[in-house]
Amino acid sequence: MGILHDDVVIISQSEKERDLSVITVNCPDKTGLGSDLCRILFFGLNIVKGDLSTDGKWCYIVFWVAGNSSTRWGLLKKRLLGVCPSCSSASGISELLHTNRRKEDTYDHLKAVMGDAMISCDIEMVGPEITACSQESSFLPTTITDDMLHLEIPDELPSSLTSASVSVTMDNLLSPAHTLVQIACQDHKESRNCEIDLFVQADGKKVVDPNKQKALSSRLEMELLRPLRVAVVSRGPDTELLVANPVELSGKGRPLVFHDITLALKMLKTCIFSAEIRRRMIGDREFEVYRVLLDEGESLRIPRSKIEEAVWNMLMGWD
Repeated sequence: MGILHDDVVIISQSEKERDLSVITVNCPDKTGLGSDLCRILFFGLNIVKGDLSTDGKWCYIVFWVAGNSSTRWGLLKKRLLGVCPSCSSASGISELLHTNRRKEDTYDHLKAVMGDAMISCDIEMVGPEITACSQESSFLPTTITDDMLHLEIPDELPSSLTSASVSVTMDNLLSPAHTLVQIACQDHKESRNCEIDLFVQADGKKVVDPNKQKALSSRLEMELLRPLRVAVVSRGPDTELLVANPVELSGKGRPLVFHDITLALKMLKTCIFSAEIRRRMIGDREFEVYRVLLDEGESLRIPRSKIEEAVWNMLMGWD
């Protein structure tokens, strides 16, 4: 007996503006489900607390979120339903961007923000030639990929371009069937600390192999210390900003990256001459890489380290 469609996502709005709203998701599990849900909530909501349980087949998630008076709760529910397995078609938003109505809505929103500065706007389907072009091996010099996108934690990291106070510990005593992974770090998009308790299994058992424990801890620490890479480099006679973030298992990149990059550069009064966004395989890991060629002029008198730090802080939400 399946769950009723209306019960897959339940939103209990707070009665007072300062109180938290509760969002409950009850649906079949899939790889990257939590990430997909958080990606949607990220636009306008702040997750204060979360609780998740799954048996690998069915998932139950509760989010306590802080919203605002402009939150469109009805649309939010449709978006959340859209990423839940078996609910995509019923939500009515599958491939909605390719409908004329959605294109017109997108154009209207852009026009409202940009005003007369927007000369034209075209929304088209991406063809196979664009996908093939995005995998060109010459997109990044080898020296840059080796230096920026290495998948090991270096002995020394620039303190301004890493997360602080990252802690990953494991405990096999608390639960009879699971390994407890405790994570403490600085929250992303918030200045507060974040604490996460994960009860995990490997092949239905606790993680007791020291090598597996070390590998898991190291991978988590790397992802938390450097969730993305930022560097200002020379591109011939010009100066270029590079930002790279790993693509998730669901095939999606980090949201709002280009928005945060351009906002940080705007606050530094640094102009953009051109920008490219592509994906690149480094080893067995796919990265989304942003190459931003900075405009010549007074703005380039700003130290490279200051540009890197400003972009990093904006991306992490620590400004």
